[in-house]
Amino acid sequence: MAAAAGAAKLGAEGDAVAVEVRLPPLSEAGPLHAEKKRMLENRNLSCEIQVPVTCSAADALKLLDQIIEAARVVYMDELELYFAGDNVGPFSARNELESLNLLFKTMKKLLLTSNAAAKEVLQILQDEIVVKLKSVGKSDDAWMVVQTQNHDAEDSLLKWGEHLGVKSKLQIAFFQGAGRGMVACESIGVGDIALEIPESLIISDELLCQSEVFLALKDFNNITSETMLLLWSMRERYNLASKFKPYFDTLPANFNTGLSFGIDALAALEGTLLFDEIMQAKQHLRQQYDELFPLLCTNFPEIFRKDVCAWDNFLWACELWYSNSMMIVLSSGKLSTCLVPVAGLLNHSVSPHILNYGRVDEATKSLKFPLSRPCDAGEQCFLSYGKHPGSHLVTFYGFLPRGDNPYDVIPLDVDTSADDEDGTAQSVTTSQTTQMVRGTWLSRSGGFPTYGLPQPLLSHLRAALGCDIDESTTEADIKENDKVVLETILSIFNPMLEGERQLGCEAIIGLQRSAEKDNIVHCHFLYLSLGKFLTPARWNHGWKCFTN
Repeated sequence: MAAAAGAAKLGAEGDAVAVEVRLPPLSEAGPLHAEKKRMLENRNLSCEIQVPVTCSAADALKLLDQIIEAARVVYMDELELYFAGDNVGPFSARNELESLNLLFKTMKKLLLTSNAAAKEVLQILQDEIVVKLKSVGKSDDAWMVVQTQNHDAEDSLLKWGEHLGVKSKLQIAFFQGAGRGMVACESIGVGDIALEIPESLIISDELLCQSEVFLALKDFNNITSETMLLLWSMRERYNLASKFKPYFDTLPANFNTGLSFGIDALAALEGTLLFDEIMQAKQHLRQQYDELFPLLCTNFPEIFRKDVCAWDNFLWACELWYSNSMMIVLSSGKLSTCLVPVAGLLNHSVSPHILNYGRVDEATKSLKFPLSRPCDAGEQCFLSYGKHPGSHLVTFYGFLPRGDNPYDVIPLDVDTSADDEDGTAQSVTTSQTTQMVRGTWLSRSGGFPTYGLPQPLLSHLRAALGCDIDESTTEADIKENDKVVLETILSIFNPMLEGERQLGCEAIIGLQRSAEKDNIVHCHFLYLSLGKFLTPARWNHGWKCFTN
């Protein structure tokens, strides 16, 4: 996305009378262009806003609110657009950080080139932007409790990194209930670099080309570079002469992701969507392993020793790459899946300090991690692992983020069929559309007309069920129509709730307390949220059925 720009508007005598803030224009080639343009027009927002240099602080802040609302629309993704409704934001921590950082950078540039009068109002705007950035994710920061624990291996890793060019304003700490993480050694501001890793320390397929694993397998059975990296990691873990030994020494013996869940854990999840996701992933990895071994041990016995190439070691390497890898654009311009020593110690949050970090700086040949929101000295510094639902984070990372995750979404393939009166097969017409639903508590509208549900889903079902509302619809008909729509939605989720019924009330409570452990929990809360809009008889029947 293009950067925002700004310019001073001059008066008759050449003095600046206003500062114009220009957001990056919407890309006409973008798939969301039409929806974003419509949203900007409906809300009377513009990507170009003038701020008079003589306006009061209160008026300047009102204009800033308009600028932020427009920036939020510019940075909206498909998910945020779908669930936005009449909400003016914030839509998500990611969207808020992107929007506020854009404006922070714009004000910073304008302050360098503006006159004294303009600088006064610009400083007011920039200070308020910093205040808003500080407020993003504060609830996530407060709960982490630092533990006293031996971390000699981690200290050795930092010394090794510093010796090879790593620059860091962070140090390693252990947190109760979360394991390792990194905290700020000093207060770090927006845009400041918290961590810088030389490209020479990044483990990628470019590094792989120098290894004996690559030389042995480059023409063997069309093995991909991603698989070669797994095999390289599995071997390098036991290589006492490895350049990366300090890094491998700090990696856990067990990652405890969903891929290594034992029988008891899987039995507790049976019947849920998470169980299916984990089992499919485990089956895929087992099939991949069986295709590789013992074949590689037979053909390359000196490289792939049988004791190193056991299933547990292969699974460990898979979990390493799933839970620690990052997508990085290297200085060559190639997008690669990489391991980044030291940076892998940063924990994930849906409200991260570090949001944008995926490109090696061509001038310094290093990967930089700038802050998108301030981090105080002693505060844990969080990284974004991406827009992942809880089920994905459990399966491939082994944890759940604290707080509400806006990416915990259930896709719905709604199939609308219509039969003619004769009921013949030839008269059946079918249309299918993909809709979405997530926890209704994430919505700011709990009652009519959306009941906390996304407007596109409700509009689709109202049209499909003949329950459209217009000016002539009576209040009684509106309530009856909405009852039909809400009952239809509950009927969609009833089969999904079967698995939760089998878990029993005690397990349900445990899942709720574990911060939305699976999408099935979202079905439960959705069931509770919608039930209050139905008649007592209907709801009592549904609740009784659910708890038995």
